[in-house]
Amino acid sequence: MKIVLPGGTGQVGTVLRRALTAAGHEVTVLSRQPTGHDEILWDGRTLGPWAEAIDGSDVVVNLAGRSVSCRYTPDNLRAMMDSRVDSARVVGQAIAAAARPPRIWLQMSTATVYAHRFDAPNDEATGVIGGAEPGVPDYWGHSVDIATAWEREQENADTPHTRKVALRAAMVMSPDRGGVFDVLSRLARLGLGGPVAGGRQYVSWIHDHDFVRAVEFLVAREDLAGPVNLAAPGPLPHRAFMRALRGAWRVPAGLPATKWMAEIGAFALRSDTELLLKSRRVVPGRLLDAGFAFDHPEWPGAAADLVRRVRGR
Repeated sequence: MKIVLPGGTGQVGTVLRRALTAAGHEVTVLSRQPTGHDEILWDGRTLGPWAEAIDGSDVVVNLAGRSVSCRYTPDNLRAMMDSRVDSARVVGQAIAAAARPPRIWLQMSTATVYAHRFDAPNDEATGVIGGAEPGVPDYWGHSVDIATAWEREQENADTPHTRKVALRAAMVMSPDRGGVFDVLSRLARLGLGGPVAGGRQYVSWIHDHDFVRAVEFLVAREDLAGPVNLAAPGPLPHRAFMRALRGAWRVPAGLPATKWMAEIGAFALRSDTELLLKSRRVVPGRLLDAGFAFDHPEWPGAAADLVRRVRGR
């Protein structure tokens, strides 16, 4: 197949590009700073010659968007919103104008669209969209606003010949340097991988191999459209999540952190505590109902596999 990955140079794009290329597909990446023969320049906002890559392609997976690992300043929040909405809009325009449009458009979204909660898991049918839950910082609503605007842009695109799927993805865990697993592993190996703010908040995640397999599954299943949760069926509290990660690295203990300690750490890392403190209890209802079987459904086994791959690099 001919597959186009707008914004495919980040961690998730690297995972997907590597796997799809290895499977024999023709993969083209749209990038603001192209470097390879299979990368094409685009700005993520306006139509240009890059649209020729989409015309005649089979699959488009739009991954473009400013990283959420940053301080949530007004400028950064605006950049997160604009980079997602603008790229989704222009990809939709390119598909609408194509003489031979792709048969499926997979649009990256986020599991953060769901409410901060502990009482029940969020699936696509019964999950609660966030933004109005009590007892959380007001600014957390910005992340939900970004996610809903992102999905709405794809939904409103006039692409009648192209099936559309919004990938409500949890954290994709891969052994690549600089990814979320790498960051969490460094904390654990330094003895800093204890629970944060008590550790009750749920962590949703997906192993990189299952992420790729889920994308391939959605491409093949012509009956699936709309939002789909890409998360392992075993979300777990942060305390248990970090305990399993420490166990995979054979680190006996991890220093716990209070909320104010997390604030200091996030400031030093130029990130935001929402990434640590929001309870994301997300399950893959539609994937499971459609018969998708996870190779890594539970975190302890997934963490052990990822650690083995890091050590084998």
